[in-house]
Amino acid sequence: MSIQADRWITRMAREHGMIEPFESSQVRDGVISYGVSSYGYDMRVAPEFKIFTNVLNSMVDPKNFDPKSFVEFEGDVCIVPPNSFALGRSVEYFRIPRNVVTITVGKSTYARCGIITNVTPFEPEWEGFVTLEISNTTPLPAKIYANEGIAQVLFFKGDEEPEVSYKDKKGKYQGQQGVTLPRL
Repeated sequence: MSIQADRWITRMAREHGMIEPFESSQVRDGVISYGVSSYGYDMRVAPEFKIFTNVLNSMVDPKNFDPKSFVEFEGDVCIVPPNSFALGRSVEYFRIPRNVVTITVGKSTYARCGIITNVTPFEPEWEGFVTLEISNTTPLPAKIYANEGIAQVLFFKGDEEPEVSYKDKKGKYQGQQGVTLPRL
């Protein structure tokens, strides 16, 4: 297994629609950077969020998730309450090749402010908009800037294709469109 460089990422995005829309260079001026980098792609967060609230619920249950646990918000800046989190989605739509898996890590600009972005791996042949879990670990409200960088995706190409891909097993998050809540 090997990590893939900018040339491969750019070729796969242009020739196979792996990332749409695709930014072929790093956009940095006045924004939290996004676009292709040496060994990854800095994806953006869309202006569509679900902000966690405990007003109507006393427990989070991944097997029986209550959508009333979130307040929906659309806008250029999302305020995540102290010691809380929000769900967002990527601006980019991803189509992962059969012999590739990804790992996503948070951007240092946010991490240095106590904001952690968690994203599960994109499995071989998964496609969709990425649901982003954005945690504010600080005792203060935190700003998240829509249409700017939120996390970096690293692409790892396997030595051989898997026997069963995410598409083959008809994964429950295949082709997800908006901010997608837990499914069982």
